[in-house]
Amino acid sequence: MTSLDEPMDERAQDDPKGAPKDAKVRQFTVQADDDGIRLDRWFKRHLPQVGFATVSRWARTGQLRVDGARADPADRLATGQVLRVPPGGAARPSSPQARPRAELTDEQRADAQAMLIAKTDSALVLNKPPGLATQGGTGMRTHVDALLDAYAEGDEPRPRLVHRLDKDTSGVLLVARTPGSAAFFSKRFSGRSAKKVYWALVVGVPDIAEGTIEAPLAKQPGTGGEKMHVDEEGGQPAKTRYRVLERAGNRAAWVELQPLTGRTHQLRVHLAAIGHPIVGDGKYGGQDAFLTGSISRKMHLHARRLIIDAPKSDSSGGTLDVTAELPEHFAASMEQMGFDLALGDIERPATAPEQGREAKKQAAKAHAKQYRRARRGERRQRIAGSRGVPGVTSGPGGKAPGGKAPGGGKRGGGR
Repeated sequence: MTSLDEPMDERAQDDPKGAPKDAKVRQFTVQADDDGIRLDRWFKRHLPQVGFATVSRWARTGQLRVDGARADPADRLATGQVLRVPPGGAARPSSPQARPRAELTDEQRADAQAMLIAKTDSALVLNKPPGLATQGGTGMRTHVDALLDAYAEGDEPRPRLVHRLDKDTSGVLLVARTPGSAAFFSKRFSGRSAKKVYWALVVGVPDIAEGTIEAPLAKQPGTGGEKMHVDEEGGQPAKTRYRVLERAGNRAAWVELQPLTGRTHQLRVHLAAIGHPIVGDGKYGGQDAFLTGSISRKMHLHARRLIIDAPKSDSSGGTLDVTAELPEHFAASMEQMGFDLALGDIERPATAPEQGREAKKQAAKAHAKQYRRARRGERRQRIAGSRGVPGVTSGPGGKAPGGKAPGGGKRGGGR
């Protein structure tokens, strides 16, 4: 529970909303999960039946108090403070409208536990297998969201999803254990302060070994929103940083990816757009996305690592840094191509980089300037690379590993 309900032996004042005469004023103790939250947001989280107008009226008339003092809806709460709440709304923080616990089979519970790779006070970290959807859709019964009840013990709230992975993408998936941590982590993902590292096998070898792909994305017409494409005119800005870790001749490459924006299917569309689709991604690469021989036809895209700030009260010590092992088909392909997994974990920072206030302002200015240039079409003049691929700028790595510049007419040979 995120708050404690301790009814006071105090008669309620007359309430215009019609509270019964024998109703009692209640007390709620602020727990660590709600530290720093605004008072009106606390009500929205724990007593959603009480509207903002009612909270404002209680505050204005002095019925709503924090540690005995009059409170304002905009006040920030601190751990250990006691809220005095007049009658009205739900009697307890845990809402009676909460969805009932799902009836899970022993096999489903075992599958859920097999995915769990880390657990803290605020989060569960899963290694999602490929082929399992994060959330359900039409006619879909098996998905991560349907298994979350397996992680709730006793009176614990049901865990909540705070981000997603595509059905065929494997790897790190973070789940919040409480409503407070869900709000905390959601803000980190939406604010782009979480660092996500993906591994992929791609067809062929990019000419530029390390760089950034900048290509705006939009829903592709005629696909019902199921497919994205590069749209220079009407797309939303999308940016992906990549570097080639190793190559298997000109046939394929092992690539590390960092999405700097969070567009749907961003990594898949960006790699296909530069001519190197992810191995097994027929949706965006067509038949060219499949290699011949014994290489699996499943998609080779894996969320390898996540670094994200955690709530101050979390047992992780302030930062979650979690790595997920490769699924069986991806590991087999890596072994068959002779790639050294240790190369992927070189220069691993201990924590996610934090920007100061001035750095954030400069980054925002740079982003706005860059966006304006993109809209005018001037950014294309700065593209590097002999292939002239739209939206690719080189990083410090130069050419791909292996001596000479790869690519050319034989890229993807033998697939």
